[in-house]
Amino acid sequence: MSDAPLKAAIIPVTPLQQNCTLLWCTKTMRGAFVDPGGDLPRLKAAAQQQGVTIEKILLTHGHIDHCGGAGILAKELGVEIEGPEEADRFWIARLEDDGRSYGIPAKVFEPDRWLNEGDQVTVGELTLDVYHCPGHTPGHVIFHHPPSKLALVGDVIFQGSIGRTDFPMSNHQDLLDAIVTKLWPLGDETVFIPGHGPVSSFGNERRANPFVGDQALARA
Repeated sequence: MSDAPLKAAIIPVTPLQQNCTLLWCTKTMRGAFVDPGGDLPRLKAAAQQQGVTIEKILLTHGHIDHCGGAGILAKELGVEIEGPEEADRFWIARLEDDGRSYGIPAKVFEPDRWLNEGDQVTVGELTLDVYHCPGHTPGHVIFHHPPSKLALVGDVIFQGSIGRTDFPMSNHQDLLDAIVTKLWPLGDETVFIPGHGPVSSFGNERRANPFVGDQALARA
């Protein structure tokens, strides 16, 4: 829709093919990068191509493929970083070590604002709600724009799958609880951009997801 208040472009980055999202307010043409893990020249070119002025960086969690480039990009653009929740300080502190392991340029940083359940973030004249959804990482958050029925969920849930919980400080039950109690109430029609792979909707996942679909949970 040309008159939509929010637009989003997905730009896969890093060898792990993580979905960085360029999110912008169509009224002001001011935007944010959500989870700029790397490939920063490609991200800056995408913003320029769309005519978007980046005003901040939003982070769902502290894993290298989602925020390895955040500190570098924030410094280059002169913008602030908001998110994730502070329990992911553990992951951000080890970004440079993880970067060497994965071959991804990374720099440790301190977000300008840690986010908590119930917080809101703004992008131009858009307001997005913040939900704390631990499990994949302890400080994972997601962003939801109710008028657009759009959520950016990082690695909480994917089309047909859920986030891994075999990392340090992961918790499988916390992840399942977060999906059922935080995401499902946002509505079946809500479309989500995951951290990897194609977009889906909460309704589709409730019907068909083998891990957290209604039938799967009924059998558990």
